[in-house]
Amino acid sequence: MPGGRVLDLACGSGRHARYMASLGHPVAAVDRDAAAIAGLQGLPGIVAERHDLEAGGWPLADHSFAGVVVTNYLWRPRLPQVMALLAPGGVLIYETFMRGNEAYGKPSSPAFLLEPGELRRVAAAAGLVEIEFVEGYVETPKPAMRQAICAVRA
Repeated sequence: MPGGRVLDLACGSGRHARYMASLGHPVAAVDRDAAAIAGLQGLPGIVAERHDLEAGGWPLADHSFAGVVVTNYLWRPRLPQVMALLAPGGVLIYETFMRGNEAYGKPSSPAFLLEPGELRRVAAAAGLVEIEFVEGYVETPKPAMRQAICAVRA
């Protein structure tokens, strides 16, 4: 949705938040790292908030977004809630590591590695329509096993 509010979840230094804001989207950037959030404070178009997404209540329960971007982050207990954040017509972009990445480094714990086809199944269960799905080995930015989906709420 042109100009719609976007969430950069587990935003880290805010690479995606900064890009989306540069395109004119109001952005909510969320991470548990206080230093990362501090680095985003006061940037035009970005509201940065510190939340631990893995502890306590779900801080985004009453929110919806035209877009949700998640990269290099996986906490399975929150996946259904992440999918529920999309407004009608909203777009999800999610990319992270998958099983097999342990051969290339961190993360290597199964708790933080997607199973083959997992994002596809979770998105479908949430009623999202898949636009694109890829998984497997990537060479750049470093050798890894990755999985990514782009999906929309009909």
